[in-house]
Amino acid sequence: MDADAITVETGGYDATTPWEDPAWRSEALHWITRQLARHNAPPQGRLQARLRPWSVVLRIPLSNGRLAWFKANPPGSAFEPALAQALHTWVPGKVLEPLAVDTSRAWSLMPDGGPLFAQTLRHVSSWEEMMREYAQMQRALTPHTDQLLALGLPDFQPSRLPERFSAHLQSTSAFQPNERAALHDRLPLFTDWCQQLAASTVPSSLDHSDLHDGSVLASGGQYIFFDWGDASLAHPFTSLLVAARVIREHFGSARAPTALSRVRDAYLEPWTEHGNTLTDLRRLASIACRVAVISRADTWGRVFPGAHLTAADHDAHVARWLRELLQDPPL
Repeated sequence: MDADAITVETGGYDATTPWEDPAWRSEALHWITRQLARHNAPPQGRLQARLRPWSVVLRIPLSNGRLAWFKANPPGSAFEPALAQALHTWVPGKVLEPLAVDTSRAWSLMPDGGPLFAQTLRHVSSWEEMMREYAQMQRALTPHTDQLLALGLPDFQPSRLPERFSAHLQSTSAFQPNERAALHDRLPLFTDWCQQLAASTVPSSLDHSDLHDGSVLASGGQYIFFDWGDASLAHPFTSLLVAARVIREHFGSARAPTALSRVRDAYLEPWTEHGNTLTDLRRLASIACRVAVISRADTWGRVFPGAHLTAADHDAHVARWLRELLQDPPL
């Protein structure tokens, strides 16, 4: 593959990624070529590179008319290739089977999985089906918490979140004095929320942390979950935070309340066991969406070294998420 024959798109980010290093770029392209040769599907046509502070992604047309996707992760999400490989073993059919991974270099090569959920007709019923399947996958992963941590996933289980909340309050300069004081006053309540989640019978599991209609593939009534760079080990219901925001935007103010209720209950249905009533689970879901802002705030650190993201950028990102603790709950 000729690196000069690749279309490069940066999305407007002024970010230094490994792609700018000719040696790295050559090595990555040779690795891709070798791995595709093992599958008898050499690249053919013009590649497209999408460069972001948090990933390098290549769209690769193949000689058989299909596509493959290469992704390189920064150190903060270097676990993703190994996670993709493990998930295919643990929950086959819920994720894509990697064509190849290099866990030492945080590289992965994936087949194309069809259209995004965002490109399909997203009726409320399809959101219900997708979120129910996601919950079933999370339930199937609850025996693998130790392995998930061993892969390098961040530990955002409820007991660890108050410490992270306090650390963000102390280190983030983007708050106004009244905001900082109000958030500091929220710390006892926040700690109580975390204790309630920790005491529940719902076990920790994999949290995608950025679950939306662009991180799910939908083809023939099947849903495939991908893009795990923001993932962590957490209370599973924290996955509802971003999903709820996207549902609210998609359905608009008039239809969103009904859509959110239906999708939430569909997601919670697989968890109704061990004495958990739907009422209890709804309360836990609301709490989980509050504390989930901590894991979202921490994702800003999962970028390539030298990505030209300033301390002000980081603080603004953290402050934006923590301010949600002063607003009404998303669910």
